Parts: sequence; structure tokens; C-alpha cells
Amino acid sequence: MSSDASWIDFTAGWISGGISTLAIQPVDTILTRMQANASITTVVQPSTTATTVTTTSTANNVAALRPTHIFRGMISNFGIRSLWRGSSAMIGAVPVQNAVLMTGYGYGKRWTETNNNDSGDSNSNNNVLLGVFIGGTIGGILQSFIMSPIELIKVSQQVIGKSVSEATTSVVSGLLPSTAVSGKNNHVKSSSSSAWRGLGATLLRDGIPHGVWFVSYEFAKVELTKMRSGVGGTTVVMGGEEEASAATAEEDIAIPMLSGAFAATAAWGVGYPFDLIKTRIQAGKSTGIIRTARDIVRESKDGRACYGLYRGFGLKLLRSIPASAIGFLVYETAAKALSR
Repeated sequence: MSSDASWIDFTAGWISGGISTLAIQPVDTILTRMQANASITTVVQPSTTATTVTTTSTANNVAALRPTHIFRGMISNFGIRSLWRGSSAMIGAVPVQNAVLMTGYGYGKRWTETNNNDSGDSNSNNNVLLGVFIGGTIGGILQSFIMSPIELIKVSQQVIGKSVSEATTSVVSGLLPSTAVSGKNNHVKSSSSSAWRGLGATLLRDGIPHGVWFVSYEFAKVELTKMRSGVGGTTVVMGGEEEASAATAEEDIAIPMLSGAFAATAAWGVGYPFDLIKTRIQAGKSTGIIRTARDIVRESKDGRACYGLYRGFGLKLLRSIPASAIGFLVYETAAKALSR
């Protein structure tokens, strides 16, 4: 396999990650606050008006955690730019994340296609899906070590209200091993773990779900291409070359976007509970994956696990479906342009 192909995947993934992040950051900010149970309270005093960020239980104040309430609170108290809080860290990291993921996807797909061509396997499509799943899962696990500290910076800005410099300094200092002596017995404590808060939940969210993401995309793309081409595998277009070119252009746009939307729905259906748990842990509301899951279920309506662990799922889809559709469209377009 050519190393040029991997660089094309990496570059195309980088471009698609940056564009999709800018497009959906406001929805991400609202969702993060909702997941962390963070509401906005404006306290009016005789001489001043103070705006504070507080946490609230869903059982006590459901209205304060509705997306529309969070949206209005962010705009009225902090201005329209507050919806892009945390975007600087994400814009710097998501292109790298997407590049790693797309490289794993492309490598897994090319590896299985090459082996299928050599062996003449009749189940080539199933093998391609397996390769895509493995490549996507490995890519998801690797990028978790990049994204976990970055998302901790983002959550600190979006939920706690830290500035970019404060949040970044806190996380970066936690990445560097340091020790402190305390207690009568001179017990040594390490501070390096603070920057990796939520890493376990991030690995669970980004490992297998990213394999599901790429398999769903590849499956939908193949099936939609078959439907578009017809049973014989050849696109039938009435008219001349201009009509055929227009149909191909529409296909190049529609198929990646529809496939990306389907893939996002499938992947987050698997990984969303771990995303909610990760946000709670990084916001400092709880510790431990199992303990956090129990807390979330306990807060939910009638203690129903599904209701609690999927709270905010609709908003997540509102964010992830356009991000995935735009991301795969830009990736496919950039990959074709770079291959010429």
C-alpha cells in the first residue's frame, strides 16, 4: 500500500475535521452544559449584576437544563460568542483527531481490498467492512489519548467558565508528572492523573463506536451507490454529457452526506452513554464510570436506565449528524482532489 494514500487520508481528514467543528460548536456547547447539569443564574443586587454558573439536579430544576433555556442564558449573559467556548482547543485538536480516524479507516479498507484481490474472495464486501471496523476502532482508541485532555479543556471552559489560558494551563500542568509530599508519613501523591480525568470513559466512547461509525458509513455508501446505479451497476442518465456530469456531481454530494448521517446515528446509539459519563467526570461532578452511571440513572425519571443514560441524545444527534455528513463529504471531496 502506498504511503501517499495514507497522507491523502490524513490531509483530507484534517480538513474535514476543522470545517465540521466550526459548523457545530454552538450545539456542542449547549449539549455539554446540559450533560454536566450546568445552569446559568443571574443574581441582581442593588449596585451590580453578577452572573454565575451553577450546577443543578434534573429532578429539582428541569426547565433550567432545557436546551432553549441554556441557549437564551448563554446569549443574554455572555453574548453570542459564548456559544463557541472551547472551540479554540477543539479546532486545534479535532483536525488531528479526524486525520487519525480517517487514516485508520482508509488503511483498513485498502488492506482488506488488497487481500481480497490477491485471494479472489467472494465475500469481499464483508471483509472490507471487517477491515474498516478494525481500522476505525484502532484509530478511535489512539485518538482518545489526544482528545481526552483536549476535551477536559473544553469542558472546563464550557461548564466551569475557565478562560482558555486557565483551562489549558491546568490540564498541561497535569500532563507533566509531579509529586507532592503530605501527611505525617510523608505520603507521596502524583498530580499527573488530573489531566487524564475521564480517559476510561473516553476510550469506551471512542473505541468500538468509531468502528461502528465507519462500518455504517461504508455499508450505507455501498448500498446507496447500488441503488443509484441500478441492478446492472451502471447509472442510467437520459440526455447528454452535461446531464451525466450533473448526476455524478449530485451523487458525489448526496451519497457521502446521507451515509455520514446514518453512520452518526448508529455510532452514537452505541457510544452516547459513555459520552454523558465522560462529561460528568470531567466536569468534576462524579468519579468512576460505574458510580457515575448509577448517579445518572438515579437522577433520571423513575430511575429508568435508558432514560437517564440517553438524556440529551436528541441534541447529540442534532450536533453529530450534520458534523458527520459534512465531515465525510469534505473528506471524500478532498481525497479525490488530492489524488489527482
